[in-house]
This record gives sequence, structure tokens and C-alpha cells, in this order.
Amino acid sequence: MSPNQKNFYTGVLLAVLTTLIWSGNYVIARGISTEVPPVSLAFYRWGLASLCIAPIAFKKFNQEKHIIFQHKQYLLWTALTGVSIFNTFIYLAGHYTSAINLALIGTTSSPVFITLMAAAFLKEKVSKLRMTGMIICIMGILFLISHGSLAALSHFKFGKGDVLILISAFTFAIYNILVRKKPAGISPMVFLFAIFTVGTLCLLPFYIFETMHQPPVKWNAHILVIILYLGIGNSIIAFFCWNASIQKLGASGTALFGNLIPIFSTIEAVLFLGEAFSTIHLISGLLVIGGLVIANITPVMFKR
Repeated sequence: MSPNQKNFYTGVLLAVLTTLIWSGNYVIARGISTEVPPVSLAFYRWGLASLCIAPIAFKKFNQEKHIIFQHKQYLLWTALTGVSIFNTFIYLAGHYTSAINLALIGTTSSPVFITLMAAAFLKEKVSKLRMTGMIICIMGILFLISHGSLAALSHFKFGKGDVLILISAFTFAIYNILVRKKPAGISPMVFLFAIFTVGTLCLLPFYIFETMHQPPVKWNAHILVIILYLGIGNSIIAFFCWNASIQKLGASGTALFGNLIPIFSTIEAVLFLGEAFSTIHLISGLLVIGGLVIANITPVMFKR
């Protein structure tokens, strides 16, 4: 196996692992919406992630702080898009739109935004195979969400929550482009520590405002476990893997793997919630996986 192929397969593995971890995020956002307000949920998540990563990254941060301050504007925009806005708007959207709309807009629009922006700003080539694969992935998600019925899609309505999830997807696309431009002198762990901390600080005034106008959170073991999952799994582990995948596959290549999120969510629902597995789930999964193969693996397999 050549170094390029090894790099590619490592990037694929990291992207798949990330989407597996992230697959529970939308479910949690919906399920905890009545217990923890959206900005507070985002603040607790990123605050915990910052605290957990600080002891590991602090020594290297001191060594690289001169580079950090040289690129403070870049890090501010990366933190705003990938930390402060992206997930907060998902949590906000969960209060205004249905799960179908949330999954439909969030899953299908983000890879499209990222692919177009990567082509425009990073000059990443969008081959016919990649474009074909992206279209097949979108077809698979639409098939899953609509349960194979065009009538279900025809009843789709665009509302306030849909605008919020669209903004979330757009900011995540910007984040992916910015990660691709990460200064070489900033190590991956220090990079995460910097954007997590800056992103949390950006959320702080909105968190204070929200706590002044919302009932206090009634803490229990259930909420604590969810915050731990979001702070450590969805933030530290997932973002580290996703960022590493972007460096290996490119922004648009990694973005397509986001289409696996609803597939993994379906599998989790079958395994943990006892929901029935149908032919629709099988066809949708095969379409998404087939699209990913066409978009990513085929060019590498035939590259000499």
C-alpha cells in the first residue's frame, strides 16, 4: 500500500468514526430541549471540552503561544463558526422544526456547501465521480427521510427552525474550509484547545443572558451523562478525528461522510430503541455507502 493510499484509508476511518460519534447529537438535541436551554447546552458542552483538554494541551500551548497570537483572527473565526454558532444553532433549531426537516436540511446541505466552497476557496477539484457520489448520497438520505414516498417530500415546509439549521450547515462549511488552512505551526491538540476556549468565551454573554430569562436547569444524573458525552465524545474525540480527516481527504472529501450520520442514527434506533428495520433503511444505506465509494474510493483505487 502506497503512502497516499494509507493516508486515504486513515482519513476514511477517522471520518466514519466521527460520524458514528456525532450520530447521537441530533437525538440528544431534541430529547433534552425541555430540560436544558440551547445556549446553555452549547456552553456546558464546550466549557467541559475546554476544561478536559486543557491539562493535555497547556504545555504545548505555552510553546506555541507566539504562533497562536499571530493567527488570533483566524482562530476567532474558526471558533465562531465551528464552536459558537454551528452546534448552538442545531440546538436552537430543535425548538422550532421537526426531526425530518432537521435531518433533511442539516445532512444534505452541509456537504453541498462544503464542496462548493472547497472548489471556490481551496481550489479542490470536484470530479464527475465526486459530484455523482454526492448526488447519490443525497438521494439515499432523501429516500430514508421520506420513507420512499415522494408525497412525504411534497409536504415539506420551510420555517424558522429550517433557516436556523441552514445557517448551522453553512457555518460548518466555513469551519471545514478554515481547518484546511490551519497554520502548520499549531499542533492539532493546541488548535482544539484554542478554538474550544475561544468558542466558549464567545458563548458566555449569550449564556448569561439566557440564564437571566430561562428557568434554572434541574441537574440530575441523566443530564450530567449527556453533557459528558457531548463535551468529551462529540467535541474532543470527534473534532480531533474530523480535523485530521480533513487534512488527509480534503474538506469536500471528508464532508461527504456526514451523510452517514442518519444511517448510523437509524442503526442505533434499531439496536437501542427496538425500532423496526425495513427495506427502506437497507436501500437508503446502500445508496449512501455506494455514493461514498464512487466519490472517494474509486479515484484512489484507479490512481497509479
